[in-house]
Amino acid sequence: MHNKNLIPEAGFIRQSTMLKIFPIGKTTLWNGVKTGRFPKPVKLGGRITAWRVEDIMACIEAYSNGGK
Repeated sequence: MHNKNLIPEAGFIRQSTMLKIFPIGKTTLWNGVKTGRFPKPVKLGGRITAWRVEDIMACIEAYSNGGK
């Protein structure tokens, strides 16, 4: 489901990296954000949206433990 080698220890992840970590399409990613399956991103600028590494790691951990 995911590739932890793509995840930095801290910071933010852009959509292109999210789609490598979770091998899904853009529409599926955004539908998952809407439904709460994936964490909500933050706006870093006018046209820059990214996800917090901590939120992604928590999501991966929840799925690894059978959650969500």
